[in-house]
Amino acid sequence: MTLPAIPSIALEKVDFLPPDRVTDDCSILTLKSLVLEPMLRWQDGVIHRALFTTWQLDETGCVWTLGLPADKHFHDGTPVLAEHAAAFIHRILDARDMFGMPWSYARYLAEAQITADGRVLRIITSTPFPDLPEILSEFYLPRMDGAGRPVIGTGPWRVQDLRSGDFVVLLHQDGRQMRFVAMANPEDRLAALITHQVQAATHLERLHIARRSLDGFEWSECVSTLSVMAYLNGREGAFTHPAARLAANLAIDRAALVNTVMGGLAVPSRGIVSPWHFGAQQALLPPLRYDPGAACDLLVQSDAPRKVVLRTPTYMPERAPQCADFIAQAWNAVGFDTRVECAQDRPQYARDIGEKRMGDAAIFDSSPHSTFRVLDDKISGVSRAVWWQGVTNPSVDAGFDAARHITDTAARAAAYGGVLRQLHHAPPWAYLFHPVLCLAYVPGMHPLRLDHKGILQIA
Repeated sequence: MTLPAIPSIALEKVDFLPPDRVTDDCSILTLKSLVLEPMLRWQDGVIHRALFTTWQLDETGCVWTLGLPADKHFHDGTPVLAEHAAAFIHRILDARDMFGMPWSYARYLAEAQITADGRVLRIITSTPFPDLPEILSEFYLPRMDGAGRPVIGTGPWRVQDLRSGDFVVLLHQDGRQMRFVAMANPEDRLAALITHQVQAATHLERLHIARRSLDGFEWSECVSTLSVMAYLNGREGAFTHPAARLAANLAIDRAALVNTVMGGLAVPSRGIVSPWHFGAQQALLPPLRYDPGAACDLLVQSDAPRKVVLRTPTYMPERAPQCADFIAQAWNAVGFDTRVECAQDRPQYARDIGEKRMGDAAIFDSSPHSTFRVLDDKISGVSRAVWWQGVTNPSVDAGFDAARHITDTAARAAAYGGVLRQLHHAPPWAYLFHPVLCLAYVPGMHPLRLDHKGILQIA
């Protein structure tokens, strides 16, 4: 077919959000990554140049020096200076997520000195912080346009026309144009693609009925870094017992869960992070064992309570209630007595989890692509951050504390791998899966793909 002069791509959302709103929403990150640039770029556990082209850690592990190229300008011609980045970081330290929950950046940089001198940014921390580049890869530097919108960036595409919540037209530096339209419902995105109202549709893994292809269209899939899991309450109830936590994992047939609930659009987890996280390759984790007999034996030998309340939202993650029903059946088969509670208010559900009102277990997901962030925000019994649910493991805490201060990249990756191996054998969560992300587009378009974070890449 003949492509229109300005091809259209259907996203779930079209927005750029205020500058101090960090997000993990894939649609918004797609637009940010095209128009803006992250301070540094994360790809499959490795940091690459982006807005800043040089970054160096001194011998103390406490002083990061980052440099901007001399020819870096915003789309309006304004030179990019380190003071722009410093002001942005200071502003974002008090940011909240989409549910109103505080991000962890202020805690990471609580005592940091952030200074700017021309095109050089310097960040001095009180203790070694070699994982800081992973944090900076989440920060996209914008300038405000005349309407007060953070849409002037330094990326290869610039905003030509925008109606937030509806559409945006982008212009590439080579003259190409692309229109992105907001369609919250995946069924609507698919219908618009089939009827040629749009030429591409993203995140079709969210369709009510899973599919793996679309006749007459190019189909692309990618496994996500997102980890879907069930938090286990380590403060009270059955899962204060390590044997019960292990039994909860041994009872789940993840391959069956992926096939029956997810329609094959997922891969079973092997731990708290994806295979593309920093240190995951060094961990060399085998598949998690499905052994209901061993799970039964563990419960018989344990004095853990059998009654379990498993909470679930209606979405985020997708098919969460169906996952909860599958898990409840698996747990009941080995000796638990599981009751599922479904929360209708997703923002309040997130606040409940953050405030430790979670029942005995709660379906949730883990989105940070930083291994440091997952461990510090959700696992560490020392940090005890907002998403930590009370499971303590002194050996894991000691391993993480040692790893986070190692400045040699290879040695730190190996140390994180060791921590991930410990968590594989002594799980703080019920590990489930990483979703497979899907998009479809008409033949003849510039090739499109979703990366492991779910961000659309345009050739």
